[in-house]
Amino acid sequence: MTKTVDMAAGGYAFMPGVSQYSCGVGALPGFTIERVRFSEVVPMRQGFAKIADILKAAGRPLQAFCACELRSPAPFTEQGFKAFNETYVETLLDWNIITDGLNPIARSNVCPKLAPPAEPGFHAFCFTRPASGTESSFVVSGSGESAEGKANYRDHTVRLGDTSPEGMLEKAKWVLNEMERRMSAFGGDWQQTTGVQLYTVQDIYPFLESELGRRGVLRNGLTWHFNRPPVVDLEYEMDCRRIHVERVAMV
Repeated sequence: MTKTVDMAAGGYAFMPGVSQYSCGVGALPGFTIERVRFSEVVPMRQGFAKIADILKAAGRPLQAFCACELRSPAPFTEQGFKAFNETYVETLLDWNIITDGLNPIARSNVCPKLAPPAEPGFHAFCFTRPASGTESSFVVSGSGESAEGKANYRDHTVRLGDTSPEGMLEKAKWVLNEMERRMSAFGGDWQQTTGVQLYTVQDIYPFLESELGRRGVLRNGLTWHFNRPPVVDLEYEMDCRRIHVERVAMV
């Protein structure tokens, strides 16, 4: 099992990832993770403010914020993605969430092809609550078909530019393996997930049953967002979670 780091102030542990997000989070004993989806995408600044209000109303510290799902207008260039992440991390520093230089927040950031937001914002977020006798909960960050933490994405992308059925299958296999690696850090697998999300505008039907079905990904259904991953030339992204309480916040 991959080693995790405790974020004691927030009530969760995280699997270290890159500077902009962790690979995933799992509730510590005595806590559970709750998910809140906004009825509409909320721009970043207002979204952080709404998250702070919800945490305050729940009697939770800012450090209880542990995961988020973002939406952006269109895929970023590599440099544009870096600049966006630097701005996003500023709030996490202000909230004393960055731990020993590590970012514990699990995250996905994808780009709707239809009706995209005018600017980056929050689709959903997760936070921890005290709980006793509850089953484990975790959130795995989104991953596209490229190794993270390298000098760039392009040189480490599976089947770059190839959206053929064979190319998409190889991309899917890479991402599915990465989801399984990340879940394993929290003792999780597909059998335990309560939600699985897929982000692509390409055709996945040729391997929907043979690859995703065979692995058990579809046991509780699959939420397919007609979205692109956040960086130009990436085509396939997924995230998954085990969460027992989810709700919608109207905006």
